This record gives sequence, structure tokens and C-alpha cells, in this order.
Amino acid sequence: MSTKMLHIPTADGRADAFAAFPDDGERHPGVLMYADGFGIRPVLREMACELAGHGYYVLVPNLFYRHGPAPVIELPEHIGDEVRPAVFAQLMPLIEAHTAERVLSDATAYLKFLTTRPEVSAGPVAVTGYCIGGLLAMRTATAHPGQVAAVAGFHGPVGADGPDALHRLLSTLTAQVHLGHAETDLTPEALGELNQALDAAGVDYTSEIYPGTVHGFTMSDTDAFDPAGLQRHWDRLLPLLDRTLAGS
Repeated sequence: MSTKMLHIPTADGRADAFAAFPDDGERHPGVLMYADGFGIRPVLREMACELAGHGYYVLVPNLFYRHGPAPVIELPEHIGDEVRPAVFAQLMPLIEAHTAERVLSDATAYLKFLTTRPEVSAGPVAVTGYCIGGLLAMRTATAHPGQVAAVAGFHGPVGADGPDALHRLLSTLTAQVHLGHAETDLTPEALGELNQALDAAGVDYTSEIYPGTVHGFTMSDTDAFDPAGLQRHWDRLLPLLDRTLAGS
């Protein structure tokens, strides 16, 4: 396994990023991985390496590079409930400053960078994301329908902006989709409404609540971590990527 810290040229500067990919000298399909709001840290590097071990080039950009290199704020090794309020007090201004315009501008830069890596094979790519990164993944896939073949979001607020915004978000989506929701994030009724919107948009998708999970269940450095939820996430993500990127 090879790993690198890279810098991605963007309209507003340079975004630092972590990349993981097989060290076999071959070219592999590209996956853009959006971190949760806590950003690039050991657990995200571990997840990127895990995914890269299945034959992918995984690029994890620092979403908040405009405010400095990752980690933009100091994080404890374990983000427990007792420190979350203080951490979020620092994060929220960064999240609020990350406007839709910035998201889409950065997404274009990230995909251009990813698809021109010498280790990345020609063809479509996939985008995956966690928490706020799940929403960014969906926005990226919607903005680049000819380039993104698969998108996955886990405990991501994809419907947070309301029904009208959700319908706009889905209107140009051509990628195959998997959404894995925390049990505390969506009621069965809300899941039904989201899935109806996906149906109405003609999206090829799976969308489900992961039993017994709370928001952030994939992240092993938080109190939300659920090992069964993380495994379910891999059980859904890997076949999706295999179906959509196998020919790349």
C-alpha cells in the first residue's frame, strides 16, 4: 500500500489531501472520499487505506483548506461526548463558510486532480462521504453526471435542505447510489419520503437505516462508533464500486 500527502490546485488556492492506493504499479479506478466534519485524521486514513486495499485509488481532500492544513482544529485521539460541544463550536464556522458555491468549485478541482493521477485508470470514478461529506458526495455526483458512476453517503444529511432542494439535487443524478442512514438521523417516515424522491427522480439506488446506529457510526474514534454498522457500510460500498467501476 502506498500513501501520499498531496496538494490539489483549486480556484481559491491549494487543498491538502491524503491519497492511498495499491503499490503494484498498475492503474486503478479513482474514488473521491469526503471526510466527516472532523476532517482528515488517523481513522480517515485507515478507512482510505482499507478501501485502497480492494483495488482503488482513494483521494481524501481537506474540506476546510481555506482555513489551514489538516487538522484545521486540534482534535483529541478520541472524540467523546464530553468534548463534542467544544469541538463543534470550532467546526461550525468552518462548515457554515463552506458554501454550495465553494463545494461545487472544489468538487470540480478534486475530480480533475483525481482523474489525472498517473495511478488512476481511465473511465468513471466514484464518490463517497461521511456525515456532511455524504451531502458533498451527492452534490458532486449531481454536478458531474457523466463522470461519477457511483455515490455513497453514510449518516449524511442528504435531505437536510428540504424537499425542494432534495428534488433539485436529484434531478441530474445518473450515478448508482447507496445511502446508509443512522437510526437516530431518520425516522421510517422520513426514510420513506427520501426514497420516494429517489424513485421519482429515476435514481438507481439503495437507501436504508442501519439498525441500532447513531449519527457517526462509521467513525471508530467517536462514541458513536458501531462495529456492525461499519461492517454493513463495507458490505454495501464494496459491491457498489465493483458493479460500477469494474471495467475502469
